[in-house]
Amino acid sequence: MIFRSLCCSTLFGLLLGGPALCQTSSTPADQSTHAASLTSPPSAPVPKTDAQPEKSKPPTAPGETARTAEENRERLLLDRIDQLEKRLSELEARGPAAAASAATAAAENQTPTAVAAATPAAAPAATPAPQDPAPASAPAWSVGPIDFSGLVDGYYSFNANHPASQFNQLYNFDVKANQFSLNMAKLSMSHTADPVGFQVDLGFGRTFDIIHAGEPSTAPSFLRNVEQAYVVLKPAKWKGFEIDLGQFVTSAGAEVIETHSNWNYSRSLLFAWAIPYYHFGVRTSFPVGKHFTGGVQLVNGWNNTEDNNSGKTVGLTGTYSTTKFAWTNTYYGGPENTATNVGWRQLYDTVLLLTPNAKFNAYFNFDVGQNKFGSGLTEFTARWYGVASAVHFQPTSKWSFTPRVEWFKDRDGFSTGTAQDVKEVTLTGEYKVVEGFLTRLEYRHDWSNQPFFDETTNPASRKYQDTLAVGFVAFFGPKR
Repeated sequence: MIFRSLCCSTLFGLLLGGPALCQTSSTPADQSTHAASLTSPPSAPVPKTDAQPEKSKPPTAPGETARTAEENRERLLLDRIDQLEKRLSELEARGPAAAASAATAAAENQTPTAVAAATPAAAPAATPAPQDPAPASAPAWSVGPIDFSGLVDGYYSFNANHPASQFNQLYNFDVKANQFSLNMAKLSMSHTADPVGFQVDLGFGRTFDIIHAGEPSTAPSFLRNVEQAYVVLKPAKWKGFEIDLGQFVTSAGAEVIETHSNWNYSRSLLFAWAIPYYHFGVRTSFPVGKHFTGGVQLVNGWNNTEDNNSGKTVGLTGTYSTTKFAWTNTYYGGPENTATNVGWRQLYDTVLLLTPNAKFNAYFNFDVGQNKFGSGLTEFTARWYGVASAVHFQPTSKWSFTPRVEWFKDRDGFSTGTAQDVKEVTLTGEYKVVEGFLTRLEYRHDWSNQPFFDETTNPASRKYQDTLAVGFVAFFGPKR
């Protein structure tokens, strides 16, 4: 009870000195307000009691002014003592450190809450105040200098045409119809250049089968499980200049291979049929001023780790970016016909990404490409081109909605195998269940000017296709 005695002694000392403080020339209302301020912090007004006179009610006689102030102060201090004694009893039950804090508060005419908010130095050094348990730290996805990340992506797709082939025509990665399927499972390891770094992405699933379908049969089989594997060189004295050597994804396109990094679950027609997936060779990037980043690439070709001829493809990239938009232009050109350097394949890709605010984003993508075969009288050039656009609405941190529309013309059937004009409209809804796990519900309608889509046992018998898909993606990695 030593702390109770200390508290009461201090407050009674204040009580005895109260009358002297009341001998001022201020009005009774001001005195009453000042008395309340001495017993309560400014941020916590004292509740009105019967002892407090109404500010609108003046005293009846001048001689009653001092007596009224003294009575008010006595009543307020007595009420305050009762409150502190109750609070002190509660704190004593919690431990000596909390009681010591209450005694200090009484001595300084402060509330225990204010003392609790003070720095740890306010508590006695011999008995430190109890501390809340430290919050559990976030999972660390790094081992030494190496960062790890990964994902598992699966889905169920319903195709209203019920194709006997069980394939969604013109789709990429989520190609299996009327069944559950694994899109991809992937593990990544990386180290940020300092000045040397690397990136390795390994995995399996339908996605890896598709992106490596163009590899020559002579290529090592293990390469079919590699999405990227390259070394990064970026010395500080180079002022942002970077060199990558190895296998890396293409710079063209508005979408990427990983589902959770896109707005829609399925990939666009342009991603599937107009551009390559990856390259093998050398890639550079360098900043020019505050807003522009350029790049030059020299690679074996399109979607092949081992070249199919002795020629090389050149890539040129440029991105102008601000806080509200980013405009990227990419060109690839070089001989890509098998076993010959005659005839070039060329692609121009441009993407305008609009980012006005966190709840609304949009992109516009345009592609035009051609592949020349032969020379002279036997020369023939196949061409393809198309446009795509998507708008991303993010009303909350968990929900988002993305409609997408596009048109793709495969004039000579170089990409899809049929000379046709194809259009599609997609509507995707996303819900982030928890951090690192999301689900998407997507409706998509494709149609062509040619009978291209399978219906039951009749291949290429319909001009349209309707699908409904539910996708689930779990991913992890260090937060940037």
